[in-house]
Amino acid sequence: MKTKECPSCAMEINSKDKICPICGYEFAEYSTAFKWIAILLIILFILYFIF
Repeated sequence: MKTKECPSCAMEINSKDKICPICGYEFAEYSTAFKWIAILLIILFILYFIF
């Protein structure tokens, strides 16, 4: 089973959990479209300053 560390209480929990069962910390979940848009904007920003 894959685990991840809760940034709030530092407990190892199941990587598929969206909420820490110990402290109730809610993990942010971003869609893949959001990640690709962010990457594209960063690339465009870098290209703008190069040229």
